Amino acid sequence: MAQQDYYDLLGVERGADAAAIKSAFRKRAMQFHPDRNKDDPEAEKKFKEVGEAYEVLSDEQKRAAYDRFGHAAFQNGGAGGFNGFGAGGMGAGGAAGFSDIFDEIFGDFMGGRGGARRAGPGRGADLKYNLKISLEDAFQGKKVEIKVPGSVACETCDGSGAKPGSGPTHCGTCKGAGRVRVQQGFFTIERTCPHCNGEGSVIADPCTDCAGQGRVRRERMLSVDVPAGIEDGTRIRLSGEGEAGPRGGPEGDLYIFVHVAEHDLFERDGADLYCIMPAPMTTAALGGEFETPTIDGGRVKISVPEGSQTGKRFRVRGRGMSVLNQKGRGDLYVEVRVETPTGLNAEQKELLRQFCEAGGGEACCPDSRGFFDRAKNFWDNVTDVG
Repeated sequence: MAQQDYYDLLGVERGADAAAIKSAFRKRAMQFHPDRNKDDPEAEKKFKEVGEAYEVLSDEQKRAAYDRFGHAAFQNGGAGGFNGFGAGGMGAGGAAGFSDIFDEIFGDFMGGRGGARRAGPGRGADLKYNLKISLEDAFQGKKVEIKVPGSVACETCDGSGAKPGSGPTHCGTCKGAGRVRVQQGFFTIERTCPHCNGEGSVIADPCTDCAGQGRVRRERMLSVDVPAGIEDGTRIRLSGEGEAGPRGGPEGDLYIFVHVAEHDLFERDGADLYCIMPAPMTTAALGGEFETPTIDGGRVKISVPEGSQTGKRFRVRGRGMSVLNQKGRGDLYVEVRVETPTGLNAEQKELLRQFCEAGGGEACCPDSRGFFDRAKNFWDNVTDVG
């Protein structure tokens, strides 16, 4: 069966530079690594082929030979002398360079130099809590008591997982390292010890209350300080308030996602608030004064001049929301919405007819004349396409 082209294996063009080849190898190696594809028997074969392709294309001399002669360059004693997964023909930077990038990619994943996991109990999981508050609470801040389900350290064994009077012992499989080495083709790979799950120790006599886990399920009550000025979607992190780690491992964190409920009167935009104020037609025409509420529970007077139209906006400085971690407040914007009378009785309708008959010219309807003039001009200039 013909071998697959090395460039196709890595998914790069023939003119790709060293950085592109390295990046492509990183992606392919992560994709086909056997530890990530335990149920796929073809993954290990693909993984080796990708490594072989990278070992050739990352070396200038081997790449030049491959570009000229193809796979034949490394067969029957040709340049590089490949045997399986790069067994021979490596120059000064061959095996060492390949090992470096392998450690760089899989350091965290398999315990290589890039970030080996130390033996010991793992960290507890992080928790998420959705907290819904009112706009008033977001304005003034609030201390909230929340109930958090999760795991806490077992009091019987003090979180060790071992029966009182006993303790963990060193794992005989990994000698307390938490990792075991496995030869896999060209590589010597470190994996989590299957006997102790990477902890480096085992418990021969487990605690009966927590079954050797060192933690038990329990709800906790926590007090959360919600600061004034907090916005919808803000995340609050409480370090160490997540799940307890197994067998004395460090706790995870608790992340509280704050959701601010919609308000009946105010709409928020950052530190500013917006409020719609309905105004009777007569008040908008003749002018008047209104009181509108503020988020702090107070009131503010708004003077509406005569002839006010829908959409006219008034700014009240310093009566908006609190600003997170700062002094001062945003502004309150009050917008007029002129109400059209409904449910008129006969007398009211007659008075309105008399008002219309009395006229008043353009001063009574400042926008109408302009609109109809523009409409007439539009109709006069429309081309008949029928």
